[in-house]
Amino acid sequence: MHGKLNQKHFGYNRFISDLSMNIQAAIDKLFSLHQFGMKLGLENILNLLEQIGNPHKNLKTVHVAGSNGKGSTASFIASILMEAGYKVGIYTSPHFVKYNERIRINGIMIDDEYVAKFVNGLEDYIEKQNPTFFEITTALAFKYFDDQKVDYAVIETGLGGRLDATNVIDPIASVITSISLEHTEHLGNTIEKIASEKAGIIKQHSSVFTGRMPQPAENVFRVKAVQSNSTYLPVEDYTHYENDRVIVKLKEKSFSLYATPLQGEHQLYNSALAIKTVNECCGIKDGIVLSKGIKNVVENTGIQGRYEIVNNQPKIIFDSAHNPEGIDSFIKEFSKEYQSYKERILIFGAMKDKSIKEMLLALNPYFTKIYVTKVNIDRSASIEELQTIASTSGVKVSALPDPSIFVDNFQKEGNKSCLVVLGSMYLLGEIKSKKFNKNA
Repeated sequence: MHGKLNQKHFGYNRFISDLSMNIQAAIDKLFSLHQFGMKLGLENILNLLEQIGNPHKNLKTVHVAGSNGKGSTASFIASILMEAGYKVGIYTSPHFVKYNERIRINGIMIDDEYVAKFVNGLEDYIEKQNPTFFEITTALAFKYFDDQKVDYAVIETGLGGRLDATNVIDPIASVITSISLEHTEHLGNTIEKIASEKAGIIKQHSSVFTGRMPQPAENVFRVKAVQSNSTYLPVEDYTHYENDRVIVKLKEKSFSLYATPLQGEHQLYNSALAIKTVNECCGIKDGIVLSKGIKNVVENTGIQGRYEIVNNQPKIIFDSAHNPEGIDSFIKEFSKEYQSYKERILIFGAMKDKSIKEMLLALNPYFTKIYVTKVNIDRSASIEELQTIASTSGVKVSALPDPSIFVDNFQKEGNKSCLVVLGSMYLLGEIKSKKFNKNA
């Protein structure tokens, strides 16, 4: 009897070990697809979706694009829908610590077994067609949401809009949060050109919601909405700021926004955009539901890296601001408290294609010490490149090869200084992965 029990026990352990290896092999295969880089265009993703039964056609979706604020706005939308009692999928990118963060239903990440089964089932297709990492991940999200019968799926674009792999859906709402000069090698070198690419998510006879943005971009969206016979609702038309609150005009009443768990005035407008979207397109008007959706956004969606206070004493802030507009939003919030700290230290890392000089010049006055570091991704600016840019800009920086060790040591000191880790989401994710002993 005892021997049989041991055999079963060892058999179970072997099963778990084999399953773990199978999952790891699938994850490794998925990440190897990064070598195929970026392929803007819809033909590949449409062929892939056809291969798995076109799950995106069964989903009721909200599509969110923008240079900044799209992850926050998508999370606010999903959180409100959850508080209204719906089963809600949310697809965002990139992840911070674990790949599964990208695909969630009611806040719960997709499980490893589903990812492994999906990737392994497409092994032959992947070998023959060479889809990109993002194409496979997008198809995985659509399939998972369809299999799990979500009521709504909130889909964030990866890059741009018109040619982004997510742009195969026919959403009930297209939401564009902001426009700034970014990814100019792919999207164009003017605000109008970038806005035109983002406007590609606007579909016929739909609803279009836009956040605060430059007038040239707003003009592009207004024209596209008219051409698409779509309802156009810019945030300026239904919000106004009064006595430290944003008042949102809804279909039947007004709703006042005083604060959100995500710090900064810009988050009030991101949440206003979300509230208006769910009110117009999903009929949600209950003030309690709207309030709880905003209040519980972190708990409901797992959103990270938006002026995120990861430690209070000493103060450590993680912020994924990665372009000048994002830096401006960070500074507006940080300027309220930076003078409280005698020493203010910045760890900065960014991709090569970002406006690094402009960002460093804006940040420099607020910090007593700036360290630059490399993110472990091919597109990252090296420490030497960051030092050269800083030197030609008159900004004094120091090299920091291992920021995670620095963050750990800073936290242990317990002094009254402030440390900010800012820049690429990948940088924040690398440090979090090491700091909190989680597997990426």
